Amino acid sequence: MTSNKPVKRAAIALAISAAAALVFTTAVLKVDAQSQNTSTGSEHKPDPESIQTFYLANTADLSDLNDIQTSLRNMIPRAKTYSVSAQHAITVRGTPEDLDAAQKLIAALDRPRRVYRLTYTITDSDSGKRSGSQKFVVLAAAGQRSNFKQGSRVPIVTGMMENTDPSHQNSQVQYMDVGLMIDATVTGAPDAIGLHSKIEQTSPIDENTAMSARDPKFRQIVLDENFQLVQGRPLVLASFDIPGTTRHQEIEAVAELLH
Repeated sequence: MTSNKPVKRAAIALAISAAAALVFTTAVLKVDAQSQNTSTGSEHKPDPESIQTFYLANTADLSDLNDIQTSLRNMIPRAKTYSVSAQHAITVRGTPEDLDAAQKLIAALDRPRRVYRLTYTITDSDSGKRSGSQKFVVLAAAGQRSNFKQGSRVPIVTGMMENTDPSHQNSQVQYMDVGLMIDATVTGAPDAIGLHSKIEQTSPIDENTAMSARDPKFRQIVLDENFQLVQGRPLVLASFDIPGTTRHQEIEAVAELLH
């Protein structure tokens, strides 16, 4: 009688091999599924974008608005910026992180302008003796031009209109500003103030006849220069002799930060 043990052993071995193959296949499929899930989960999903409008409280000039918009484009290149000059506003489209960065940058740039008090002192002397001085105060916001004028407008006859009646001749008149004009622009920080000043003084040479003469003559002094000031410290801008006289004049300026 032939023994069944070898057959049983072979059957058992075959069953074990089949079970092992099944377990291995299941494990491979499971690992592959997990890998696919992990790969799918690791794909970057773009953050949702939003739109926000920022109104500038201290920026009125178009150039300042453009400067802030340029800064936003350079610092946050992923975001889209659009300016509305009529409303002094900038609209930004981007992710929440972009909008947060835009808000911080705008808050840092949209600040009130510094305001300076410029005091100009014009001192006259004659034959070495002081004869008088005048002070003129101009308020200037940083980066903006300030203009001061004091004087009168003098009529100058530039021609005569033809008329058949000699008793009714019409003259062509052009007016000229006579007096003092100060044009000032302040830039920089309080510890290093940049000042551009144009000071123009115009006066008739002979006040008794120049107003009515056909060809009046005027004396004009113009100072147009850039200066560096230290806050609270006077600086002599010009010192000169007036031609044809014994007079001497000195122009001084001092800048003080108000706020």
